[in-house]
Amino acid sequence: MSSSPNGGPSRLAVASCSSRSLSIRALVFGLLIAGVFAAPAAEREYEIVIQGNRAGQLRVADLGGGVVATDLSYRDNGRGPDIRERFRVSDRGVPREYEASGASTFGAAISEKFSLEGGRARWQSPADRGDEAASPNTLFVPLQPSVAYIGQLVKSLAAQGGSAPAIGGAKLSLERLTTVEVSGPMGKVPLALLAVTGADASPWYSWHRDDASLELIGVVWPGFHVLEKEYAGAVELLLKAQVRAEDDRLMRIQKRLARPLAGLTVIRGVRWFDAPAAQMHGPSDVYVFAGRIAHIGPPGELDVTVDQSIDGAGRTLLPGLFDMHGHIWSSAGPQYLAGGVTSVRELAGENSEILRLRDRIAAGDLPGPTIYPAGFIEGKSPYSSRNGFVVATVDEGKRAIDWYAARGYRQIKLYNSIRPEWVAPLAAYAKSRGMTVTGHVPAFMLAEQAVRDGYGELTHINQVMLNFVGQPGDDTRTLLRFTRVGDDAVQVDLNGPKVRAFVELLQSRNVVVDPTAGAFEAMLTQQQGQPNPSLVPIADSLPVLWRRNLKSAEMDLEGAKLATYRGSFQRMLDLVRVLHAAGIALVAGTDSYPGFGLHREMELYVAAGIPALEVLRIATWNGARVAGADKLTGSIEVGKAADLLLVDGDPSRNISDVRKTALVVRQGVAYSPAKLYEELGFKALTPEARIEPAARPAQEAR
Repeated sequence: MSSSPNGGPSRLAVASCSSRSLSIRALVFGLLIAGVFAAPAAEREYEIVIQGNRAGQLRVADLGGGVVATDLSYRDNGRGPDIRERFRVSDRGVPREYEASGASTFGAAISEKFSLEGGRARWQSPADRGDEAASPNTLFVPLQPSVAYIGQLVKSLAAQGGSAPAIGGAKLSLERLTTVEVSGPMGKVPLALLAVTGADASPWYSWHRDDASLELIGVVWPGFHVLEKEYAGAVELLLKAQVRAEDDRLMRIQKRLARPLAGLTVIRGVRWFDAPAAQMHGPSDVYVFAGRIAHIGPPGELDVTVDQSIDGAGRTLLPGLFDMHGHIWSSAGPQYLAGGVTSVRELAGENSEILRLRDRIAAGDLPGPTIYPAGFIEGKSPYSSRNGFVVATVDEGKRAIDWYAARGYRQIKLYNSIRPEWVAPLAAYAKSRGMTVTGHVPAFMLAEQAVRDGYGELTHINQVMLNFVGQPGDDTRTLLRFTRVGDDAVQVDLNGPKVRAFVELLQSRNVVVDPTAGAFEAMLTQQQGQPNPSLVPIADSLPVLWRRNLKSAEMDLEGAKLATYRGSFQRMLDLVRVLHAAGIALVAGTDSYPGFGLHREMELYVAAGIPALEVLRIATWNGARVAGADKLTGSIEVGKAADLLLVDGDPSRNISDVRKTALVVRQGVAYSPAKLYEELGFKALTPEARIEPAARPAQEAR
């Protein structure tokens, strides 16, 4: 699901991640979970279950006359939405009226209306309003729809032969993927997995009765489900079938778009980035053979015949990017690659699914980046984030550390509900197992104490800033970890003694900081109805239904509060610059959009005052070193894995050129970012770099 700032995956929120309200993962699962298909019934209730714990419920009532009412509420990781809907459908199943109210995951007011009559579609929300001509079959997708509503779209698409136009120029399609038979309240029930495509970068999956009613039974995903109670026993069966179907889709993409660089390949006359030295070199010829960088030299230095060549003139070759704060799921893999991200540190995934994805990507079965997982450990409380292990004692935490150590994890991530007195013994135990410790600063504790108790890394710049603005008794398991910073960070004196002493502590202990600045940009600076600043540079390339969400903010910020929060965000960026200037090792993580989020993170570091060459090193070499992968990747050196990103332009002069991904190579397998983006419903950002075959077979022995 979506990544959420300071929260790992929040699988049930439409707008759960810090810097955006339309994360792919958030949108996919939000759309599916927030509402279930309303089959004719007085009222139906669906349980929302996360990691085996009931998190909330969705109630769907058929009021007659084509009118349906829904009521959604859940809590996970100290937050969650409360959304009520009412919509009316025509006798053909097309929604003609829609109204929603309530509060989003981060507290923004939800107030949206839509009508379709007289050949006109009209809608209004805090983010936008519209009035356009529409056919009687045109479908509308709200900013934060319930699954009852999405289920109605499924029924409408089925009635229209499997496809229909949608507001904004989209075309929605319905696909039937697989079927299973499960035990229901009246005996065996055939179910079908259906997918709505054409609106987002990933399909919207849901399980329905496999008959004319298309009654929606629920939604499942690793680590959570939304099902009618009577079908709770079918979770594992449905999950396995859905994972197989999703894998089949991705394997088709991999077969179609992955191009192994067989034989000898040369990238001719290319400028290339020396990541350890933070310098540009070239033009040079860079040779790739057997998945490795084989030679780097002046153009034409080697008198050899190659199997294929790539023109590097006017382009820059970078090591593949490292996203050091990712939350990956299967459908995100192609988007990471399209953005040139060849490695991701996963910080809060569902353990079995992350290990499965890691192995399948490594085997070349699925498209995606190399995954470096960290072991997530949370304390048990009413505010727990239900990922990885949720423990009630130090001994349970130690057993969780042993589980991760036995599977080769190099790092432990502690979270909000870990008791402060547990940090020192858990950190010492992790270190005894050869593991480093990172994470959120637990509630009722400041970053300074977490470092003294054994943290080797701090995640999120707001967690660092809380060291200076946190108040006694602050419960940062709640949204207070964002609002306290928004309210007070603007007043922090970065040249004052408290900041200087803290920076000296980080220096003395070689602590790493993962700022994820982009995860807070929209949260702390976006006004309702104005575009998300993190996505403005690529707005024209977004899938059509993302564009409307572009103006939907996660918090309601107006007037003096908006000015204060914007000032606080700038102070957070200033703190990133102060840390870098002091020699604190930074890594580039996002907790945000796959690929796009890292590009924006790099832009923000430059905006903060860090030179572009240093930012490129942070996003490549620093990530590889902290992930323990620098012997294999992270730099363009002979013998290293061919993890490479070819961009049009020179990001050392204009960091935004990092978006112009012309070719990406992971472990010697090449992909066209343009084709990957098109596969996902985005417009390509730059033309692909052509891989030209040799005019004659290579003569050298292989």
